[in-house]
Amino acid sequence: MWTTEYTAGTNAPASEVWSALRDLHSGTPLGPSSDSFELHGPFAVGTTLTVTPQGQEAMTSEIVELETDRVYADRTAFGELTLTFRHTLTARTDGGTDVTHTLEIDGAGADAVGPELGPQIAGDFPVAMAELLAAAEGRAATGRG
Repeated sequence: MWTTEYTAGTNAPASEVWSALRDLHSGTPLGPSSDSFELHGPFAVGTTLTVTPQGQEAMTSEIVELETDRVYADRTAFGELTLTFRHTLTARTDGGTDVTHTLEIDGAGADAVGPELGPQIAGDFPVAMAELLAAAEGRAATGRG
């Protein structure tokens, strides 16, 4: 298995980050760099979604982990590899939230392919995270969560 992660923080509470994350994965873009998501059922474990990264072909993912205000993960089959994308929300004592976006590449050859493929896939994590946190902060400021 090969893995990478990116962490950023916000003053917004976990509930607002969760609302923005749920909206994104339910099909509402958070900004101009957002990937496109189409949910095929309820926002729940086992539901599939079509994910279209900016400038790429659509792929099918499945929600594999969902814990309100704490963890969201989906998994995509990519040939013999599986790509698991996970957002882990950690509430801070000051009322803010730290968010870690993790990519795990597993399957035959993951250790060999991961160091090249992983950074290409995760290269947009900082921009995607900035859009997520900005949306959460906007919700917190307006009470829209």
